[in-house]
Amino acid sequence: MLSVTNVHVSYGRKIKALHGVSLAVREGEIVCLIGANGAGKSTLLKTISGLLWPESGEIVFNGHRVDSVPAHRVAALGLVHVPEGRRIFPLMTVQENLQMGAFTRPHAHEREKRLRWVCDLFPVLGDRLGQEGSTLSGGEQQMLAIGRALMAKPRLLMLDEPSMGLAPLVVRKIFSVISDIHRSGTPILLVEQNAQEALRIADRGYVIETGRIVQEGKAKELLIDPAVRAAYLGVS
Repeated sequence: MLSVTNVHVSYGRKIKALHGVSLAVREGEIVCLIGANGAGKSTLLKTISGLLWPESGEIVFNGHRVDSVPAHRVAALGLVHVPEGRRIFPLMTVQENLQMGAFTRPHAHEREKRLRWVCDLFPVLGDRLGQEGSTLSGGEQQMLAIGRALMAKPRLLMLDEPSMGLAPLVVRKIFSVISDIHRSGTPILLVEQNAQEALRIADRGYVIETGRIVQEGKAKELLIDPAVRAAYLGVS
């Protein structure tokens, strides 16, 4: 479904961020990408979604080359990105934020159907449609960011650090919802600092270090791998 092959990305002339990264997401999978801060995880998602263009390499989504395609056209193909830090519109209402996510869905009845589904998935958003985004808690803003992406009816959803800065109870809710989204039929590429929870819900995983994929495999195998446990799970 998504194929990233030998992708190189730099910031300016001197800062090399990705060094020949390759990965794949197949239909029906949750694939997680784990690594330390600054390893290149967010850069990779931005490159896949068209916010950055690679120096070289190839990105193919559902048969379409997207490595030199503007971000709005990538989203219109159904490859939808929830960025790190939520990035909601703080002065717009919850409903307006959600409607912004549906810009690729031109038919009003389809937008209304998606809105009802998102509010069923996140009842708190349904209760606060008229509130400004800035009035929501951190966890509620994360739900809004995910809900906004779901309004686009993604064929593949990319989530960048969805649990960052959230209380443990909210983290459990977010991971539960990610599993629900996957069960509804949406493949997911998940970047997550909480490597243990990410690997528990994923089918496969990749480990990235200083812009290079250094390990990949089934999530269950990475979860018990001694090197992964020591480096990313805090377990020796």
